[in-house]
Amino acid sequence: MTAPIAVRGVSRWFGNVVAVNNITFEVGAGVTGLLGPNGAGKSTLLHMLSGFLKPSQGEISIAGRPAWMHPEIYEDVGLVPEREAVYPFLTGREFVRLAARLQKLRDPDAAADRAIGLVEMEAAADRATGGYSKGMKQRIKVASAIVHDPSILLLDEPFNGMDPHQRLQMMDLLRRFTAEGRSILFSSHILEEVERISDEVLVIVAGRLAASGDFHTIRRLMTDRPHTFRLRTSDNRALAAALLAEDFVFGVDLNDGAIEVRTTDYGSFTRQVARVAARAGTTLFELAPTDESLESVFSYLVRR
Repeated sequence: MTAPIAVRGVSRWFGNVVAVNNITFEVGAGVTGLLGPNGAGKSTLLHMLSGFLKPSQGEISIAGRPAWMHPEIYEDVGLVPEREAVYPFLTGREFVRLAARLQKLRDPDAAADRAIGLVEMEAAADRATGGYSKGMKQRIKVASAIVHDPSILLLDEPFNGMDPHQRLQMMDLLRRFTAEGRSILFSSHILEEVERISDEVLVIVAGRLAASGDFHTIRRLMTDRPHTFRLRTSDNRALAAALLAEDFVFGVDLNDGAIEVRTTDYGSFTRQVARVAARAGTTLFELAPTDESLESVFSYLVRR
């Protein structure tokens, strides 16, 4: 397993609960998004990658070394956990300097100043972290993770609590790290975050790897999956008959005073439904998707 991050047949269970189920993947240089709904197993997987949890079965290699019981992996790894993980009585500068000292860096003060500058926290560096906002705490955690210039970054929901400007700044920093050849794996349950910066994506659903590979290919699968819409009109039967004649509609049901329409072409349906209604002489009162939750998207990928 020579990739910077390599996972082979890994499962983790807690009693009768299977949190991660027989997952295999590799992560190379670039940004890889770990995408999935809350409770999918993303954090459990990251805890195993970080060496905090032993896999119930399978193997994990980080920078060519087993993750479990090998703390020396942190010579090459920077970790940003989801939980708060800051000491409220330390200033931001002291917190980052502590990480530099733990890494036995030759000049911990200079390393801390550099890392704090990268996350744009100079103005608040000498304030106690206990008074930081959630977004500030996230950024100071990132600074402590990158203080030793690691080649691998493991980030668990790194954008939580950040305002729009902070998110954009952090995304730009991750792109710069990618250009330097680093390997970055970050988890998120927000599709737009992953879409903005990821080259590759791993989709986790109910502890299983539902999809992996090029983000844009998987994004098309998400878009091209079957969609269901609920419509209320002035004449449901007339519009139902008109919609059935369209190539982009494969099913129509009349139900509780509304129409449920099934389509595999989201774009064509949303662009043309108003025109079809006008030709049928009907007025649209309501048009709403019924299955657009992330859970439904991921469930479709599992079935695929």
